[in-house]
Amino acid sequence: MAYQRPDHTVCFYLVGISDDQLHAANYHLSSSVRFMPLSSCGPAWSWNADGPTKILAVICCDELHGRGIANQHRDMRTLPDRWAPETCSSLFRATARFLLAVLPAIVFLAAGCGNPKAAPAIPSPEVEVASVVQKDVPIFSEWVATLDGYINAQIQPQVAGYVMRQTYKEGSFVRKGQILFHIDPRPFQALLDQAKAQLAQAQAQLGKTEMDVSRDTPLAKERAIAQSQLDNDVQAKQAAQAAVKAAEALVEQARLNLEFTDVKSLVDGIAGIAQVQIGNLVNPTTVLTTVSQVDPIKAYFSISEQEYIHYADRINAQTQREIPSGGPLFDLILADGSLYPHKGSALLTNRQVDTATGSIQIVCSFPNPRNALRPGQFGRLRAAPEVRNGALLVPQKAVTELQGTYQLAVVGADNKVSIRAIKVGDRVGSEWIVESGVKLGELVIVEGLQKVQNGSTVKMKQAATAKGD
Repeated sequence: MAYQRPDHTVCFYLVGISDDQLHAANYHLSSSVRFMPLSSCGPAWSWNADGPTKILAVICCDELHGRGIANQHRDMRTLPDRWAPETCSSLFRATARFLLAVLPAIVFLAAGCGNPKAAPAIPSPEVEVASVVQKDVPIFSEWVATLDGYINAQIQPQVAGYVMRQTYKEGSFVRKGQILFHIDPRPFQALLDQAKAQLAQAQAQLGKTEMDVSRDTPLAKERAIAQSQLDNDVQAKQAAQAAVKAAEALVEQARLNLEFTDVKSLVDGIAGIAQVQIGNLVNPTTVLTTVSQVDPIKAYFSISEQEYIHYADRINAQTQREIPSGGPLFDLILADGSLYPHKGSALLTNRQVDTATGSIQIVCSFPNPRNALRPGQFGRLRAAPEVRNGALLVPQKAVTELQGTYQLAVVGADNKVSIRAIKVGDRVGSEWIVESGVKLGELVIVEGLQKVQNGSTVKMKQAATAKGD
C-alpha cells in the first residue's frame, strides 16, 4: 500500500517473520510496539503475537530514507518530535488507513501463530553404566632407579713401571685372576735376584755361627776357653738366623713385586675401557680400568621420609636378615618401556636420610644371567608394598574432575542421575579406589556423561567388561 504526496512517498508492507529471523538480524524486540530499522529502505513496527511469529508493519519512506534518522531505537511515540507536523499527520493518517485494511489479516495470522503443534518429547539419552565393585587390591608404587654393579673393582697396579701390554678386550667378560695388563718386569726381576743373593749371604753367615757354637761348646765345658766366648758364639748364631729370615722376606717381597707386574682382575665381570695406553708410566695410584660384577646387579632408588616412616618396621625387619626375604618383589621397567623378565628383591637400606632431599636410599638386586643390564642404566621400579582390603573400585573414565573436586554420575533405581562429589584414593590399573561417596553395587555412568545432568532420566546399558578386569 502506498501513500503519495508531492514531496515524498510512503509505502506500507505487512511481513510475517519468526523470532529466530529477527534475532539473526540483531533486531531488539519488546512487548510493546517499537520503532526498528528493518533495512535501508525505512523503519518498521512489530507486534507480539501469541506464538513464535511477529507481525511487522514496514514503512518505506523516501523522505525518511533521504533524511536518515539519528537514533533509530526510540519508541514510536517519540517519532512525531523528530518529523515535521505535516509529515507526521500525513504519515499517521496513511498508517491508520493501512492498518484498517490489513487488520483482518493480522488477526488471522496472530491466531494461526498462537496455536502451534506441541513439540515432541525429547527421548532419554542412552548411557553405559558399570557397578561399584569391592575387592582386595595391591597398591603399586613406582620409583626411578639407577643400576650399578654388584661389585665395581677399580684395577690399579701395585708396583710402578711402564705398561708393556694389554691382554684383554675392552668391554668383554673377564674372569677373576685373568691378566689384564703387563708391566715391564725387568727391574723387579733384578731386585728378586739381589734379594736371593742377600739371602745366600745370610745363610752362609748362619752356617759359620753354627759351626762356632758346635766347636766352642765342649771347650767351654772343659774350661779350655772362656764362657764368654761361647756366649758370643751363641748370640752371633741367633743374629745370623734373624738375618736369614729378613733376607727370605726380601726375596718374597721381590717375588711378589715381580708377580704384580701382571695386573689381574679381582672379580668375574665386565671389564671397562682402559684408562692408560701401552708405554705409559703407572704407579699404585693409577686406575687402569674397572671391572664390574653385573650378575646380580644392583638398583638404587630413593623413597621419601614419609614413605620410610610408613614402612620402617618392615624395612628394618628385612635388613636385619643375612639374606633378606619375604619382602615385595620388584619389577624393572627399562628405558624403552619393556619389562625386564626377572624380578628383584630388596637388599639393604642406607643408614641415613639425605638432609638435602629428605629421602633415603634403598638398594635392591636383580638376576642378570645374560649380562643384559649394565651399570649406569636408568629404569623404573614397580612394587606393591601393601594391599588394600575391601576397597571400592570404579572405572577411571567414570570419574570427572572439576576444580580440584572429583564427581561421579550415579544412576538410581528410578533411572534418574545423581551427580555426587567423591573422595578418591589410589589408581589401580584402569580403576580408581573411592574412599567415600558411593556404595557397593551402585551404578555409575562410564559413557555418555556429556548427555546427562543432575536429576535427568536416562536409559542404561551395561558397559562391556575389559579383559583382565
